[in-house]
This record gives sequence, structure tokens and C-alpha cells, in this order.
Amino acid sequence: QVQLVESGGGLVQAGGSLRLSCAASGGTFSSNAMGWFRQAPGKEREFVATINRSGSSTAYADSVLGRFTISRDNAKNTVYLQMNNLRPEDTAVYYCARRTNFPTTSTSPNEYDRWGQGTQVTVSS
Repeated sequence: QVQLVESGGGLVQAGGSLRLSCAASGGTFSSNAMGWFRQAPGKEREFVATINRSGSSTAYADSVLGRFTISRDNAKNTVYLQMNNLRPEDTAVYYCARRTNFPTTSTSPNEYDRWGQGTQVTVSS
């Protein structure tokens, strides 16, 4: 059974940093592209970042480009999201997701079939 577990969320002041981790178990981690999405209260889930199976290709939402970095360690079955210069509008529940049997990146949540439970990120002004 595939399981994704996020960690690293919390409360941080504007301008601060957090690093989210997503540990995967079950399946072959290195075969799948991974993504990070977020959902703020009253809003739809939105794309944040995605990475291909080898880590050689990434893509970001315009709103986080230059501030967030997605990476992965296939030996540890873990994907990361380094978030710098955080803003209050980054406040949301952050989810990692797996694109099963697809090695390439995607910005659409509909193309991910396994999701973690989410981790709360709150940025105070």
C-alpha cells in the first residue's frame, strides 16, 4: 500500500523559511514524478511544484518561482520543498502527491493518484 507522509510544516514569520518533507512507502519511488500542491481555506487546491523521477526536471507555479525549490532523494524515498522568503499568502495546507507510473512532471492535480494527509504552513505578517 502506497503511503505519503508530509512533515515540516509550522508557523513562521513573513520572510522566514521552512523545509517540507514527504516520505513515501510502498511502490517504486524512483519510477514516479512527484508534486507539491496547497490549499488555502475557501480556495481550491493549487499546484506549487513538480519534479520528474530523476530530479533533472522541475516546474513551479509563478507565485513561488524563485522562492521555493523542489528536490528529491530517491535513496531515501523522500521529496522535499524548500520554502524561502515566505509570505502570508503562502499560508495553506501543503500536500505531496505521486504520479504513479509516470516519470514526467505535471502541473495538474488530476494526474496524481496518491496523496499525503497534508501539513499546515502558516505565515504571519
